[in-house]
Amino acid sequence: MIGFFIKKAFFDGWDNLISLVVLNLGYLVVLGALYGVVELFSVSVGLALFAAIVAMALNSLYVAAVNYQTQSLVNGRREGFAHFKEGFAAMFSHAMVHLLVSVVLVTVSIFVIPFYLSYGNLFTLVLAIVLFWVVIIGVFAMFYYYPISIQMPQDGPFKSLKKSLIIVADNIGFTIFFALYQIFLSILSVFFATIMPGVAGLQNAKCVAVSLLMLKYDYLENNPDSQRKNIPWDELLFDEREKVGHRSLRSLIFPWKD
Repeated sequence: MIGFFIKKAFFDGWDNLISLVVLNLGYLVVLGALYGVVELFSVSVGLALFAAIVAMALNSLYVAAVNYQTQSLVNGRREGFAHFKEGFAAMFSHAMVHLLVSVVLVTVSIFVIPFYLSYGNLFTLVLAIVLFWVVIIGVFAMFYYYPISIQMPQDGPFKSLKKSLIIVADNIGFTIFFALYQIFLSILSVFFATIMPGVAGLQNAKCVAVSLLMLKYDYLENNPDSQRKNIPWDELLFDEREKVGHRSLRSLIFPWKD
């Protein structure tokens, strides 16, 4: 499943390269706001903290709309700007919960954990370690949060968050791999000045990952006696492989040789 995920995520991104670049260019506004927050700290801490909340809200809303758009691309539909704009309204409540979780995770990471570590005793060290793992699990859950929200629009934001945590617990191995994959894409984004793969490429990968994982849960729902460790991925991915087709990096670089 992991091998096919990498292939599908790459070719979905390649086939929609222009759309992803446009979405990444829009994200420069969010990056500008975050940079402005850093500069404000030298002027006023209170004003900077307020601006940080506003910038994080902008980030949550924009990333939600990007997910809304990239999910349609993963499903094989090339929607226009109207669909992207619709994503802001459709995902608003989920974006606000995303903002809440983001503020909590950032606060715990920057202020609470260092505060406990500063005491230098065993009890506070244990508390800091526990909070560290809570933050890691929270970050992992956010990988799946928006795609789950889009694929199951009947669920409220907290129900989507709960399902995201369940996916993390049920797919530890894939989630660790996916975290490393996201780090790799983030490094590439810095190298290419956020133009590619950028925020849109990161969200595209999340939508692909959840779409494939949903095949597993659909199978388990239809076959309740099946064992989770014996998922017939070859059978479940047959249609998806047909959609992607027989493609390789060689065919992209030297298409005349195919």
